[in-house]
Amino acid sequence: MDAVHLRNLTAAYGGQQVLGPISLDIRPGEHIALVGGSGAGKSTLLGLLYDQVRDRAALVPQEQGLVQSLPVFHNVYMGRLAAHSRWYNLLNLVWPRRRELRAIEPLLEKLGIPDKLRTPVATLSGGQKQRTAIARALFQEAEILLADEPVSALDGPLAHVVMGLMTESYATSVVALHDIDLALRYCDRIIGIQNGQIALDDMTRRLTPSDILPLY
Repeated sequence: MDAVHLRNLTAAYGGQQVLGPISLDIRPGEHIALVGGSGAGKSTLLGLLYDQVRDRAALVPQEQGLVQSLPVFHNVYMGRLAAHSRWYNLLNLVWPRRRELRAIEPLLEKLGIPDKLRTPVATLSGGQKQRTAIARALFQEAEILLADEPVSALDGPLAHVVMGLMTESYATSVVALHDIDLALRYCDRIIGIQNGQIALDDMTRRLTPSDILPLY
């Protein structure tokens, strides 16, 4: 993928500026963590970034964006709707094709929900819904992964499994995280957001938790 150049991004709510102006570059092969306290502007920045790269990005939004009435299979399959004809997509809605099942089942196995393939999303736990949204993004196979708190509902060991899988599946990613340890372990660049501005931007190898904690 080509580098992403963001220049003078701003966001306002109710007539009050809450983010920016922010400028930053995202280079191919970077795994970037957005860190900072609640309300700092991480989700807003991620949303602005998605607006810039929507045609080549897979998104895991904090609210997940799942269709509650449909099974896990169909929610994951939606990651590739744009890759197929409307006829083929309708066919999969009524009768999932074997090749799509074979592609999605291993993802669910890796994410620890292999038995939920045909389960309606509405009946899943919060952590299972989160993993369904992640499976959809992994199935999409886009150029860049954008994820907003993708492991917030997962326990420690499972959070590590999912972070490792996302890092392995996408060469370039930007992930908003509250967990400093996960950010330092799975990302090679940390961008800290505070009061709507970039307060920290450095390579992970040069940082320790004590460098990041003041952002919270």
